[in-house]
Amino acid sequence: QVQLVESGGGLVQAGGSLRLSCAASGRTFSRYAMGWFRQAPGKEREFVAAISWTGVSTYYADSVKGRFTISRDNAKNTVYLQMNGLKPEDTAVYYCAANYGLRLGVSDTEYSYWGQGTQVTVSS
Repeated sequence: QVQLVESGGGLVQAGGSLRLSCAASGRTFSRYAMGWFRQAPGKEREFVAAISWTGVSTYYADSVKGRFTISRDNAKNTVYLQMNGLKPEDTAVYYCAANYGLRLGVSDTEYSYWGQGTQVTVSS
Protein backbone atom coordinates (compact mmCIF):
# COMPACT_ATOMS: atom_id res chain seq x y z
CA GLN A 1 0.00 0.00 0.00
CA VAL A 2 1.29 3.43 -0.96
CA GLN A 3 -0.18 6.79 -0.07
CA LEU A 4 0.76 9.80 -2.18
CA VAL A 5 0.51 13.49 -1.34
CA GLU A 6 1.25 16.16 -3.95
CA SER A 7 2.31 19.73 -3.22
CA GLY A 8 3.82 22.70 -4.98
CA GLY A 9 1.01 23.77 -7.24
CA GLY A 10 -0.06 27.37 -7.62
CA LEU A 11 -0.58 30.32 -9.92
CA VAL A 12 2.25 31.36 -12.21
CA GLN A 13 2.62 33.58 -15.25
CA ALA A 14 3.36 32.13 -18.65
CA GLY A 15 7.06 31.42 -18.99
CA GLY A 16 7.45 30.82 -15.28
CA SER A 17 8.42 27.72 -13.33
CA LEU A 18 7.02 25.50 -10.62
CA ARG A 19 8.30 22.36 -8.92
CA LEU A 20 5.75 19.79 -7.84
CA SER A 21 6.55 17.27 -5.15
CA CYS A 22 4.89 13.97 -4.38
CA ALA A 23 5.63 12.44 -0.99
CA ALA A 24 4.99 8.72 -0.68
CA SER A 25 4.45 6.56 2.37
CA GLY A 26 5.63 2.98 2.53
CA ARG A 27 8.96 1.21 2.85
CA THR A 28 9.07 -0.07 -0.73
CA PHE A 29 8.86 3.25 -2.57
CA SER A 30 12.03 2.42 -4.46
CA ARG A 31 10.27 -0.54 -6.08
CA TYR A 32 7.60 1.63 -7.70
CA ALA A 33 7.68 3.31 -11.05
CA MET A 34 6.20 6.76 -10.65
CA GLY A 35 4.21 8.90 -13.01
CA TRP A 36 2.72 12.36 -13.29
CA PHE A 37 -0.61 12.95 -15.01
CA ARG A 38 -2.78 16.02 -15.41
CA GLN A 39 -6.41 16.80 -16.04
CA ALA A 40 -7.68 20.10 -17.40
CA PRO A 41 -11.33 21.15 -17.02
CA GLY A 42 -13.54 19.30 -19.46
CA LYS A 43 -10.72 17.06 -20.64
CA GLU A 44 -9.58 13.55 -19.93
CA ARG A 45 -6.64 12.87 -17.67
CA GLU A 46 -3.42 12.71 -19.69
CA PHE A 47 0.07 11.35 -19.17
CA VAL A 48 2.85 13.86 -18.45
CA ALA A 49 5.98 11.97 -17.36
CA ALA A 50 7.19 8.74 -15.77
CA ILE A 51 10.33 7.57 -14.02
CA SER A 52 11.73 4.14 -13.23
CA TRP A 53 12.65 2.65 -9.86
CA THR A 54 16.21 3.90 -9.97
CA GLY A 55 15.49 7.15 -11.73
CA VAL A 56 17.71 6.19 -14.64
CA SER A 57 14.86 5.84 -17.13
CA THR A 58 12.36 8.60 -17.81
CA TYR A 59 9.66 9.18 -20.38
CA TYR A 60 7.74 12.32 -21.32
CA ALA A 61 4.69 13.34 -23.25
CA ASP A 62 5.62 15.25 -26.40
CA SER A 63 3.77 18.30 -25.12
CA VAL A 64 6.16 18.74 -22.16
CA LYS A 65 9.39 17.30 -23.51
CA GLY A 66 12.25 19.76 -23.07
CA ARG A 67 10.31 21.85 -20.54
CA PHE A 68 9.48 19.44 -17.72
CA THR A 69 11.85 17.17 -15.78
CA ILE A 70 10.82 14.26 -13.58
CA SER A 71 13.16 13.08 -10.84
CA ARG A 72 13.05 11.12 -7.61
CA ASP A 73 14.84 10.85 -4.29
CA ASN A 74 14.27 7.35 -2.91
CA ALA A 75 15.89 8.27 0.40
CA LYS A 76 13.14 10.87 0.86
CA ASN A 77 10.34 8.81 -0.72
CA THR A 78 9.65 11.74 -3.02
CA VAL A 79 9.19 12.27 -6.73
CA TYR A 80 9.43 15.70 -8.32
CA LEU A 81 8.22 17.41 -11.46
CA GLN A 82 10.20 20.51 -12.39
CA MET A 83 8.14 22.57 -14.82
CA ASN A 84 9.83 25.34 -16.78
CA GLY A 85 8.55 27.48 -19.59
CA LEU A 86 4.98 27.05 -18.44
CA LYS A 87 2.18 27.79 -20.88
CA PRO A 88 -1.51 28.53 -20.28
CA GLU A 89 -2.32 25.12 -21.79
CA ASP A 90 -0.40 23.49 -18.91
CA THR A 91 -3.17 24.61 -16.57
CA ALA A 92 -4.61 21.50 -14.92
CA VAL A 93 -4.81 19.46 -11.76
CA TYR A 94 -1.60 17.45 -11.58
CA TYR A 95 -1.60 13.97 -10.06
CA CYS A 96 1.22 11.66 -9.14
CA ALA A 97 0.75 7.92 -9.39
CA ALA A 98 2.63 4.77 -8.42
CA ASN A 99 2.92 1.41 -10.15
CA TYR A 100 4.76 -1.50 -8.56
CA GLY A 101 7.33 -2.85 -10.98
CA LEU A 102 9.59 -1.92 -13.83
CA ARG A 103 7.17 -0.66 -16.44
CA LEU A 104 7.01 3.06 -17.24
CA GLY A 105 3.31 3.23 -17.93
CA VAL A 106 1.75 6.00 -20.00
CA SER A 107 -1.84 4.99 -19.34
CA ASP A 108 -3.57 5.80 -16.09
CA THR A 109 -4.92 2.25 -16.01
CA GLU A 110 -1.38 1.02 -15.39
CA TYR A 111 -1.08 2.81 -12.05
CA SER A 112 -2.49 1.45 -8.82
CA TYR A 113 -2.07 4.36 -6.42
CA TRP A 114 -2.94 8.02 -6.85
CA GLY A 115 -2.56 11.25 -4.96
CA GLN A 116 -5.30 13.80 -4.48
CA GLY A 117 -3.88 16.24 -7.01
CA THR A 118 -2.50 19.77 -6.92
CA GLN A 119 -3.78 22.67 -9.02
CA VAL A 120 -1.45 24.42 -11.45
CA THR A 121 -2.75 27.58 -13.11
CA VAL A 122 -0.74 29.42 -15.75
CA SER A 123 -1.90 32.91 -16.65
CA SER A 124 -1.22 34.48 -20.03
